[in-house]
Amino acid sequence: MSHILTKWEPENNEFWSKEGSAIANRNLWISISALILAFSVWMLWSVVAANLDKAGFNFSKDQLFFLTALPALSGATLRIFYSFLIPIFGGRKWTAISTASLLIPAIGMGFALQDPTTSYSTLLLLALLCGLGGGNFSSSMSNISYFFPKSRKGYATGMNAGIGNLGVSVVQFVTPLVITSAMFGLAISGDGFLFHNSKTGVDQMYWLGNAGFIWVPFIIAATCAAWFGMNDIASAKASFADQAVIFKRKHNWLMCWLYVGTFGSFIGFSAGFAMLIKAQFPEVDVTTFAFLGPLAGALARPVGGILSDKIGGARLTFWVFAAMVVIILTGILPALHQHQFMMFLISFIGMFILTGIGNGSTFCMIPIIFQTERERAAAGKGEAGLKQARLDAAKESAAVLGFSGAIGAYGGFFIPQSFGTSIKITGTPDMALYIFIGFYVTCMIITWWYYSRKGAEMPC
Repeated sequence: MSHILTKWEPENNEFWSKEGSAIANRNLWISISALILAFSVWMLWSVVAANLDKAGFNFSKDQLFFLTALPALSGATLRIFYSFLIPIFGGRKWTAISTASLLIPAIGMGFALQDPTTSYSTLLLLALLCGLGGGNFSSSMSNISYFFPKSRKGYATGMNAGIGNLGVSVVQFVTPLVITSAMFGLAISGDGFLFHNSKTGVDQMYWLGNAGFIWVPFIIAATCAAWFGMNDIASAKASFADQAVIFKRKHNWLMCWLYVGTFGSFIGFSAGFAMLIKAQFPEVDVTTFAFLGPLAGALARPVGGILSDKIGGARLTFWVFAAMVVIILTGILPALHQHQFMMFLISFIGMFILTGIGNGSTFCMIPIIFQTERERAAAGKGEAGLKQARLDAAKESAAVLGFSGAIGAYGGFFIPQSFGTSIKITGTPDMALYIFIGFYVTCMIITWWYYSRKGAEMPC
């Protein structure tokens, strides 16, 4: 099988139905499996930090919140560079390389977490390396956007990101199971650590290094699948200079702002959810509930993409932000003040669902915005000009998908840090939540003015 597609015309209905659809969907499903692992490695510290005390580590709440936030900082920064690499290296090659890179933090954590005397600085370095998983999202979304026609981009990006986001809940569900067993044998898992639970009076052995080792065989398998089963699109080649035109596009920066509100909220809440529960509801076993929010958000993302294809991404995005404000004011804040855990949990799951829907709707908006903009610029230039405009739009929207994903991911750093700082200063996370409300209101205004109102500059 030739891995380079020299002819790729997804907007050609005959080509799409005859061969394009099958090829695109094969690349999509391999991409999804690799992205699940990327998110799992990226969010490892969201659950590991909440279990460090069970393996003999002793850090403050502020230090633990920082460990959960740091992978998001490095991942977001790497995404800026990863956004532009698909047209340079090719989707197949870069997916295989970037997936293989996940072995570095997975194996490193496997060994470091066996020893409770491992320094905090070493754990910070490993947290930074977990950002390699975060970087993969931008290149993955950029790659998949090339394979599908305009009418299917909402579905494709929603499926890739939505199911890929499941890695967040997968890691939070799997990790508590594997760290209570020497499943790899003492030679790899180590001797374990005996933890006495003062609440239950029960002694339990923990092998925290398994939180890293468990992903190694799956990473190897996904790397091989990408290398042998994916494709590079010849027409998708572009230099960094070709793609850098997006920095001059106003709508690139506006969509980055909106994506901070949707994906930034999803990944930030995912990173800080377990620690927030532990800090505000110490009587609750966080491992029982922490995975539920990210799971709901990940499952909601494809729904956001599909709904956007039907009713419009901008309209859906506006109401997502409005509903997020309402849930914080009527659900999360009252639950914290009244110390009602179930009300808190249900409200936060609602927030996760909204962020997932918003992730899908904003990413559906981007290709439409840039194709419309380029087609308007090509008006009167004939069929050849229109074809070139669509090709340029595909490259620009792919770069914007990746770049906005990069900027949005910084929410994964600021949200846990905001919770930690707010708790440290005031004793509650209220201050952080009010800041989030203010930000969501700005997102509503931008969405309404530029995209969803009657007569908007770029209706989508």
